[in-house]
Amino acid sequence: MSIRLTIFLAFLVLIVAGVLTLAHVVVDELTPHTYKAVEESLAETSALLASFVEVRTSPQAISVADLRAALQAALRRDLGATIQELRKRTVDLRVYVTDARGVVLYDSDNGRDEGQDYSRWRDVYWTLRGAYGARASRDVPDDPYSSVHYVAAPIRSNGRIIGALSVGKPVRELRGLIVSLRRKIAYSGAIALAIATVVSLALAHWIARPLTRLADYSAAVAAGKRAPLPAPRGREVAALTRALEAMREALEGKRYVEGYVRSLTHEIKAPLSAIRAAAELLDEAMPPEDRQRFTENIQREAERLQTLVDRMLELSALEARRHVETATPVDLAQVVAEIAESVEPLRRLNQIQIDTPATASVLVVSGDRLLLRQAVLNLVHNAVQAAPPGGTVQIALARDGAQAVVTVTDTGPGVPEFALPRVFERFYSVPLPGHKRRGTGLGLAFVREVAGLHGGSVSLGNRPEGGALATLRLPLAS
Repeated sequence: MSIRLTIFLAFLVLIVAGVLTLAHVVVDELTPHTYKAVEESLAETSALLASFVEVRTSPQAISVADLRAALQAALRRDLGATIQELRKRTVDLRVYVTDARGVVLYDSDNGRDEGQDYSRWRDVYWTLRGAYGARASRDVPDDPYSSVHYVAAPIRSNGRIIGALSVGKPVRELRGLIVSLRRKIAYSGAIALAIATVVSLALAHWIARPLTRLADYSAAVAAGKRAPLPAPRGREVAALTRALEAMREALEGKRYVEGYVRSLTHEIKAPLSAIRAAAELLDEAMPPEDRQRFTENIQREAERLQTLVDRMLELSALEARRHVETATPVDLAQVVAEIAESVEPLRRLNQIQIDTPATASVLVVSGDRLLLRQAVLNLVHNAVQAAPPGGTVQIALARDGAQAVVTVTDTGPGVPEFALPRVFERFYSVPLPGHKRRGTGLGLAFVREVAGLHGGSVSLGNRPEGGALATLRLPLAS
């Protein structure tokens, strides 16, 4: 499982657990709190109606005539109210009055229980004793919405409790409100979960993105590519970035030295063997012309060694650079014109023709002019060496979107198919046309490093009509 998915699932589980817990608590507390609100309203209503009866009561008897008339009128009234999803049309209260013994004197439910003894009901029992009296009775034992809540208030005369007035309300009308509130809570919970999912995805991406970039960077380094170091985000990621960079430098330095030692040993072995053999032969007696030939061979191989060392030093210095220290605008048309002039002696020696853009458009890139000139010169030099006498080398400039494209073509035999995948490797080369000796194998590696240093690329292939085609792409200056 990826770290991004792990973080996402962890955040999502935590948020879902929190939302579900909160919703569960709210739903569980919804009904009790609703009943408490109803009970509070009943307590106020019973106290108000008890006071209404008290002002019409004598010390000898409780008068309920006015209360009976008032409640009968109220029960006939059409309220015409809409409360949330509840349509309230009638007064849904039951009121009964008992005397000091708990006998029902008045029952608003059409006098149903008048004359009954209610002294054992909790609302009447405790109220007649000066305490708070309330009860809840279910019509259907297993249905909590069939219960009726009663709250009683004392009826006093001269400071003495002479009766109790109890107000009851069925909770069946509250069922719609409670169900509606639960539905809204569920809807809000679903929205919260959707938002939590999006937030979890965003957080997982935000946390895992630096690690993914570091992984991509490590993979690029392992593949030998020149990859920019990701910008660190956060103290921990910055520490990991520095550790990876230090490890990369150590490993790269080790591989670099090992590779160069192996390659250089292999390359200098042949020239040193030739020099040693020629030097040993010079100790023997031989005709002057043979001595001259062996002496020239020693000079030639020594020059080859010198060229190899010089090129290797240039390439190693270039590979150690991370970026262009001082970037300046470079007009590629001027660079091509200078190169064409510099290779004029070699062109005449090889008896070839060099075609350059007659009216090249201005293509300006930003970078190190000396390195860019040397890179293009290497491509041109290779083409001149590959072209046969009477052949042609063509240098062209073009714009491709935000890139400047330099192409160098020749009319030589082209690059062997087996060599195309390896032409940019250090010290890899094929025999030059018409020659048995090879090049240093460092020129194209140098061009590749220069292109990568400037954010560009280089490729080498063969044209369908014959000859090689080298393409150097560089980003145009903004």
